Amino acid sequence: MAYTSPQDANTRSEASGDPVAIAQVLAPVLAERAARFDEDDQFVAENYELLKQSGLVEAGVPRELGGGGAEVRALADMLRVMAHACSSTALAFSMHTHQVAIPAWRWRHQHVAAVEPLLKRVATERLILLSSGGSDWIGGSGKAIRVEGGYRVSARKVFTSGAEAGDLLLTGAVVETADGPDAVIHFAAPMKAPEVSIVETWRALGMRGTGSNDVVIDNLFITDAGVAFTRRAGEWHPMFQIIATTAFPLIYAAYLGVAESARDIAIGIARKKHPGAALLSLAGRMDTALRAAQLAHRWMIETVERNAPSAESVNEVMIGRSLVAKHAIATVELAMELAGGAGFYRINGLERRFRDIQGARFHPLQAGPQSEYAGALALGHSVANVF
Repeated sequence: MAYTSPQDANTRSEASGDPVAIAQVLAPVLAERAARFDEDDQFVAENYELLKQSGLVEAGVPRELGGGGAEVRALADMLRVMAHACSSTALAFSMHTHQVAIPAWRWRHQHVAAVEPLLKRVATERLILLSSGGSDWIGGSGKAIRVEGGYRVSARKVFTSGAEAGDLLLTGAVVETADGPDAVIHFAAPMKAPEVSIVETWRALGMRGTGSNDVVIDNLFITDAGVAFTRRAGEWHPMFQIIATTAFPLIYAAYLGVAESARDIAIGIARKKHPGAALLSLAGRMDTALRAAQLAHRWMIETVERNAPSAESVNEVMIGRSLVAKHAIATVELAMELAGGAGFYRINGLERRFRDIQGARFHPLQAGPQSEYAGALALGHSVANVF
């Protein structure tokens, strides 16, 4: 189905006001394409063009800087609605969305002027920002060698969702030191630089349309002025507390949307069956699991809205992340049971959502580090090196 110009005009007119409404308008188009992207292991490039046309790329940029002014709650709802239609689009776009939301939060609440140029470029040029957080995280990855005026960086960044559509990869590299802890520099790598390339590795169980390929950086020069901040490798930094607190409610909004859509599909199938006790019990257990995921995600959003990133806010968000993952996965499993044999057919959409929801297991903090982090805080121990 073509995306018609009247719809384009409508979404453009709403762009500065309500990203959720825009996502609802786009959802039928995203849904119609989802199976094709999944079956062909194809990046959702057409959908990214749609997101650019609709104004969602700049939705999280403050209005004063030319964007839509949406904050984390509205952006999370946007991604959740998007995930009902196409899981891969929602998850890949959550990576851009959180990379916009983080500097926007710093501009609003810390009055950091240095982030203004990036935010203005996102608004005016509709730049797509990429994240390498899953492959870097607190330990960092890649190598930065000090040279005159800056650094030479070489690295391989895995799980770079949306790499094909990206303009800037916000990432880091480790600077080895002889007489102290290694450092990590953080910078933006231009995806069109000749030293940056994409290696197509993304043949995955689920979320097949995210295009989460490897990005290889080969001897890229980063000027001193291009280094956003420097931190110790393997140790939490206040900036990473902001990142973790802000990013994960957005990323897990996509998984919540997958669970909600699986529930709706299963209910539609089950309503055609005889309402025996076993069927009613399965439906009730499914809705109970989904409500637990929704409540946990609400807690993540409320934690962000305290506007106080810290070790404690990271703990609350990561507890929420574990609960959303656990109960969202359980919801989809129960949806498969409730649907019965019909859920096994690709045409009904449950099989794809069952595969897509498995990705909720793999983002940091995974179960072991998350429980260790929560336990260390509970017992009054340091969490500086728990990740």
